[in-house]
Amino acid sequence: MKITGYRLLRSYHNWGRPIGDVNGFIDSGITEVPIVIVETDEGISGVATGSHEGIDRVFPAIDGQDPRAVSTLYDRMLARVFKAGHAGSTFGGIGTLDSALWDLKAKIAGEPLWRLLGASDRFVAGYASGLDIALGDDELAGFYRTMAERGFSSGKLKGGRDAAADIRRLSIMSDALSVNAAHPALMLDANESWNLKQAVRHVSRVEEVHDLTWIEEPLRRWDAVGQARLSAAVRAAVATGENLTGLEQYRPLFDAGAIDVVQAGAVWGVTHFLRVALAAHARDLPMSPVGLSANGAVAHAAAAIPNHLSAEVQDLGSPFGVTIDVEYADGGLILGDEPGAGLVVDEAAIVGADDKEAGWPMPQGPHVRPRRAGLRLVADDAAESADL
Repeated sequence: MKITGYRLLRSYHNWGRPIGDVNGFIDSGITEVPIVIVETDEGISGVATGSHEGIDRVFPAIDGQDPRAVSTLYDRMLARVFKAGHAGSTFGGIGTLDSALWDLKAKIAGEPLWRLLGASDRFVAGYASGLDIALGDDELAGFYRTMAERGFSSGKLKGGRDAAADIRRLSIMSDALSVNAAHPALMLDANESWNLKQAVRHVSRVEEVHDLTWIEEPLRRWDAVGQARLSAAVRAAVATGENLTGLEQYRPLFDAGAIDVVQAGAVWGVTHFLRVALAAHARDLPMSPVGLSANGAVAHAAAAIPNHLSAEVQDLGSPFGVTIDVEYADGGLILGDEPGAGLVVDEAAIVGADDKEAGWPMPQGPHVRPRRAGLRLVADDAAESADL
């Protein structure tokens, strides 16, 4: 069997609510969903969602190869761009191809990916995450009540601008989830918006009221020394890693003791996730994948690692034209039995969709860092908005 080509599609996901974080939000709640389909000479295709970035550059590394040699093909893709480097957006294209190859490998074997990877249990523990910075209090409560109905007892709030607001909103989230646990696990995500002392002051203030399970991405992703100092200064664990593009980028943070909960973005693919998980396991650290919505393959990988803690579940729906073989219940994901990663794509529906629904309606969204991030003396939403 040989890889013969690939197809690219663009669908969209309608979240039904504004989504974003301290860096910005998308008011329409509609986001673009790139899809990659890897073709073979035997008519079996591998499917993944994620990114189209750099695929034209790295695909020659796997063209004509046996798709079952997934780990080798992953390294071939990294080697293909070693001069310019694989960090950044190119890593997303590599990760999406990688997830499509794992989907393909499991389909060839006739097994769901979780079983192929060695898992014995299809259940993946998760926590609710509303990407909720733009939600009003009533909307916030409604989202977490909906997630509580699916058994979730843990939640992650987007915050970081105002400690008093975060305390109030954490209480709303906790109240909604308390139907499933006397003391729900509460996480706060600052999305790299603070400097060290801002982080210490903010988290310490929140911890006067709430027992935070972890503080996520409090500082810039590369600040190993700062995150180690923060971990020592507060009770909450420091969770980070979702924006690290390559196993080698974790090394200084591991060496500094800067990560208490190791994260990896689902968009970076299965092989990256598995390698980071083993590196974390060697240091007795728990692993938590970020952004599983529509990234089915990494959910299957989470079921197979020995140190999985909890996976981020952002939404119960799926992108337009994409069916995912998964159920959300009992506070997590119940993976299905379909061969592969469980993604089925209706290409005709996607190609025929109205293009007005696709794309980023707000060009900044949550992916552009505000000019004054980490440089505020006083919390001021108006000033923050003006920086976007």
